[in-house]
Amino acid sequence: MTKKSLITILTCGIPVVIAVIIMAAKPFSAELNDRGQVMLGVMLITLTIWIFKPFKLSFSAGGLFLAFSSLVLGLTPAVVFSGFTQSAVWTLIPALFFGYALHKSGLGKRIALGIIKLFKPSYLSLIIAWVLIGVVLSILTPSTTVRVAIALPIAVQCCELCKLEKGSKGNSLILLTAFAMALIPGAGWLNGVLWGPMIQGSINNAFNTQVVTFDSWFGVMFLPMVVITVLLVAGSLVVLGPKEKLSQEAIASLKETHAGKMTRQEAITAVILVVVFGMFLTNRFHHIPDAAVCLAATFLLFLLGILEAKDFNIGVSWDLIVFIAMALSLNAIFIETGISRWLAGIIVPALAPIAGSPWLFMYGIIIIMFLWRFVDVAAFIPTIAILSPILPSIQAAYGISPLLWPAIFIMAGNAFFLAYQNIWAVMGQSIAGDRAWTSKHLGTYGVLYFAACLITLLAAIPMWINAGLFR
Repeated sequence: MTKKSLITILTCGIPVVIAVIIMAAKPFSAELNDRGQVMLGVMLITLTIWIFKPFKLSFSAGGLFLAFSSLVLGLTPAVVFSGFTQSAVWTLIPALFFGYALHKSGLGKRIALGIIKLFKPSYLSLIIAWVLIGVVLSILTPSTTVRVAIALPIAVQCCELCKLEKGSKGNSLILLTAFAMALIPGAGWLNGVLWGPMIQGSINNAFNTQVVTFDSWFGVMFLPMVVITVLLVAGSLVVLGPKEKLSQEAIASLKETHAGKMTRQEAITAVILVVVFGMFLTNRFHHIPDAAVCLAATFLLFLLGILEAKDFNIGVSWDLIVFIAMALSLNAIFIETGISRWLAGIIVPALAPIAGSPWLFMYGIIIIMFLWRFVDVAAFIPTIAILSPILPSIQAAYGISPLLWPAIFIMAGNAFFLAYQNIWAVMGQSIAGDRAWTSKHLGTYGVLYFAACLITLLAAIPMWINAGLFR
C-alpha cells in the first residue's frame, strides 16, 4: 500500500467511523430523535465523498448515497428530491447550454476578442475588463448561474487567444477573476444575486414586516462589496499575477486576429441572449420566472439549430446537476428529520460570549460561518433557513439588527477554499474543462477572498454601528 493510499484511507475513514458511531450510539438522543441522528451520520459520510472523492467517486455519487439513505430512513421522495424541483436547477441547466452555445457558435470568441481589443493587452487590463463584465452582467441578471455560464466560456477564449499555458498562474488568474466577478459585485444590491430575494423573503417572513428592502440592502451591502472586489483584484494581481508579461507574439497575434463575418448561428445566439437579458431586466413588469425564460431560450436554441440532439449530453455536466440538486435537497431533509430545529435550539445561547461587542460578534460569526461553509455545501440555503426564523430572538436578546445577516450570509456563502463548497466553482470548472484553474490556485484565491472580507469589516463595522444596527 502506498503512502498516498494510506493517507486517503485515514482521511476518509476517520469521518466515516465517527458517522457510524453517531448512528449506532445516538449520543444526542435527548435533543434529536433517532432518525435525525442517523441522518447526521449519513451527512458526514456524504460530505466525506464530496470533499475527498474516495475511490475516484464523482460528486453525484455522494448525492446518490444521500438520496438512497434518506429513502431508507423513510423520507418521502418529495423531500429527498426536492432540490430537483427548485428553480435554481432549472436555471442552471439552460445556463450551461447558453455557455455551450456561446462556444459552439463562435460568439464567445468574438466577444472575447472584442473585449481584449478594447485595452492594450496586459494582465491588468484583462482583470479590469472582467470586473466591468461582472458588474454589467450583475445588473442585467440576478442569476449567478447564468453569469458564470456566460462569463467562463469567454474567459476560456481569452486565455486561448493570449496563448496562456494550461495550469499556469496567468490562466488561473483570468478564469478565477471571471468567476469571482460573476459572483461578488452583484451582492451589493438586492436584485443582483439570487440570494437577495430569498434572504429578503426569509427575514421579512420571520419578522412579519418589510425589514429588508432594496434601499436597506443597498445601504448595508454596497460599500462592503465594492471594497471586497477591489481588495480581491489587487491581491490576486500580487499573488497570482505572473512575473512575465504577455509575449509580444501573443499580443501581435491578438491584434491580427479577426473574428470574420458574423455567422447565422452567432447572430441567433446573440439575439436570444440579449432577449433573455432584457426579460431578466424587466421581470418586475412581466413577472415571468427566470427559469421559464431560460428554458424557453434553450428550446429556441434547439429549435433553430444552434444546438443539436447530440449536444444534450455534451453541453451539460449531468454529474454537476445531480450534485447541486441533491445539495439543494438538504434544506427539506434537515427540516423533516428535525436537524434544523435541533440546531436552532442551541444557536441563540451559543452567541452569548461574542454578542456584547460589535467587533467581536462580526469577526467571530464571520469566521464561524466560513468554517461552517465546509459543511453546508447547499448554496448556504440550509443555514439561511435555520437562522432566519430565530433572528427575532437574536435581536431581542442582543440588539443585533437582522440587516447585518445578509452581509454575513453572502460573505460566507461565496466562500470557495475548495471547489465542492461553492456550486458555481464546480460549475466553472466543468465549463472550463481541461483549461480550468488548478486546485492550488483556487485555494489561494479563496484565501485572498477570505482575507478581503476580514479587512472589509474594518470599514464596514463602524458604518453599521453609526447606522444603529447594533444596540
